[in-house]
Amino acid sequence: MVSRNIYLQLILRIILISLSALLLAFFYFKTKYVLSGFFLLILVLQTIFLIQYINQTNRKIAYFFDAIKNEDFTLRFPEKLSVKSLEELNHSLNMLNAMIQEIHLKKQAQEQYYQEIIKQAAIGILTINSKGHILFANRTIEKLLNYHPLNHIKQFNQIDPKLYALFADIQPFEGKIFQLANERENSQLALKATAITVDGKSLLLVVVQDIHKELDEKETDSWVRLIRVLTHEIMNTITPITSISESILKYYKGKNGLVSVKEFNEEQISNTVKGLEVIKEQGGDLMQFVQSYRSFLSLPKPDKALVSAQRLLDKVLLLMNQENVQGKVDFKVQVKPKDLELFIDEKQITQNLVNLSKNALQSLGEKENAMIKLSSGITRQGKKFIEVWDNGPGIPPELIDEIFVPFFTTKTTGTGIGLSLSKQIMHLHGGSIKVHSAPSRGTSFVMTFA
Repeated sequence: MVSRNIYLQLILRIILISLSALLLAFFYFKTKYVLSGFFLLILVLQTIFLIQYINQTNRKIAYFFDAIKNEDFTLRFPEKLSVKSLEELNHSLNMLNAMIQEIHLKKQAQEQYYQEIIKQAAIGILTINSKGHILFANRTIEKLLNYHPLNHIKQFNQIDPKLYALFADIQPFEGKIFQLANERENSQLALKATAITVDGKSLLLVVVQDIHKELDEKETDSWVRLIRVLTHEIMNTITPITSISESILKYYKGKNGLVSVKEFNEEQISNTVKGLEVIKEQGGDLMQFVQSYRSFLSLPKPDKALVSAQRLLDKVLLLMNQENVQGKVDFKVQVKPKDLELFIDEKQITQNLVNLSKNALQSLGEKENAMIKLSSGITRQGKKFIEVWDNGPGIPPELIDEIFVPFFTTKTTGTGIGLSLSKQIMHLHGGSIKVHSAPSRGTSFVMTFA
């Protein structure tokens, strides 16, 4: 409606200007100079009125956009004018101003809502620009670091120089663990960095969480599971010894004391010998079990050196060919890049790979088209890894959390210490080992190095 009225106003004024110009020319050529002067004056006035009309409309629109730009929503245009088109224009601008103001208020409320959520979040959040300035830090991060206010990462140097060095070098999509000690308590901080872009500027969003409590709970849970397994294994060994000992004791001790040698028969002596052999065997198993426990606790510190990943995997492949005598399992080796080198203890990592490969080989059983793939490469985060993958039946979901517990095993033979040793070796290397498995889709063990 507004544009239609303005359009009609412009057409009318242009028609009047054109008519005045024609009459001016007509009377001028008729030598009626008084009338031509009159229409000249009319023409000039009409032109001035047109310019004023356009400027008035343009100024209102310019004022309106300037007010919106400066977030000034107090600007109001009069809606009672003699000119209908301008009155409608003012009304429309006022309505648009009210709508934008409402949207702006909703946006501000929403922004305050999200900011309050971030401020009250149980994890620390801060954003850092390329120059190290901290643009935002919530209350949690200030409590974790016991420092307020946080404006620049150089302030971390006053908290702990190692913490400053960590923040100075942290890269996007990188995770770090840092132990912070102060006069109040010790905190185990987990840091995760993510790259974001705001208003065309690259920022680093860092999330910090105190995982000390979670680690304590995890450690307690691990001890409970370990004690459960140890109790189970020891009881399985001790129970037969106790039972057989009681049976043999009955041969030699009666109600009236020790039994006379003359009362023994050949069967009792034979059973005694058999029982003692079982006791000896069970005792040997228990000794072997304890020795396994001792070897788990006394792993030597890794003697690291640069090792060719290709040569390492080829060596493991050669060792596994001795296990895969019938050749029913297809072994594959893949290394990218070919010249990849790992800074590791070759003996310990070879032990890990052989153990994981044997487990994979045993899980495949008589499966057709059985395959084990040993691969090594570099992750997107720049970390080197070795993966042992098989297309076996997978690990049941209920056992995934148990397989790294020392002495836990689902096999009829074995000590159940292999995977826990593998995890301990990777821990000593500053790395990690993770399992990914799905029933009927295979299993993958990934060793990642720091």
